Amino acid sequence: MLDDTVQQLRGILKKDLPEVLQFTKLKSLTVCVVPRAKVNYNQNQLLFKSTVHTVASQLFGFNDGTDFIIRHTDTRTTHRDRAGYGGNGDLPYRGITKNTCTISNYVKGKNILLIDDLYSKSINIDEDAIQALIEKGANRVFFYAIGRTVRK
Repeated sequence: MLDDTVQQLRGILKKDLPEVLQFTKLKSLTVCVVPRAKVNYNQNQLLFKSTVHTVASQLFGFNDGTDFIIRHTDTRTTHRDRAGYGGNGDLPYRGITKNTCTISNYVKGKNILLIDDLYSKSINIDEDAIQALIEKGANRVFFYAIGRTVRK
């Protein structure tokens, strides 16, 4: 099942990323990934990041920056917290990315495409990561999510 999902994700990224680049009217984008909430994961839990890395490395006009944001302190996820499975650490708050991640100096002056697996309107971790990249010197930051949460 994971192999099928990875193949679907590759197909989505190979189709969408060139369209995003065209939309920006830029010649290239450096691809970063919003980090997972925990520091340590097994290989299966890192398939999203590794798939983004693989596709970004294969597409013209994209530079791999998937290791430019590295989590060093666990956080809780808001969407899972409601069900009692949020994890350890603090919930997302303004500045959490700078406090819980190391952001590479290589973002300075770059046009960044920040990718996340899921966008939730009520959760501000994506916006916080964008702000952290800008404060670290990124030229521009564009955001792309594979999916979004929906209310029942």
